Amino acid sequence: MRLLLDTHVWLWSMGDPARLRTEVQAELDNPSNELWLSPISVWEVLLLAERGRVVLAEHPDAWIRTTLAQGRLQEAPITHEIALQSRQLPLVPKDPADRFLVATALVLGLTLVTADKRLLSLKQIPVLPAR
Repeated sequence: MRLLLDTHVWLWSMGDPARLRTEVQAELDNPSNELWLSPISVWEVLLLAERGRVVLAEHPDAWIRTTLAQGRLQEAPITHEIALQSRQLPLVPKDPADRFLVATALVLGLTLVTADKRLLSLKQIPVLPAR
């Protein structure tokens, strides 16, 4: 499977994996699955840390670099097509990060791993419930 991690799933998988369903953790640990992360999630973690909504074990830049250096996550590109698709999605509210993640999954043919109920109800892309 080709899995795109929603930002909160990435955070949970690294710091609190018990928040994920056992089946989801097994999929994330399965070496035959591809794990993808959007730069939008990196941006979102930095914003959450700046606002004090997430506390990381180390400085956010260092935490992100350490996490990415583990080598399991593939960088999902932000392409012109993804930007175009992000504006054509009928998402409410119009959270830009969610729009980019859904558009990324759509354009690259990825399954979005999320606990966000709004995103779980989407019909445009395959989703895997994180909880």
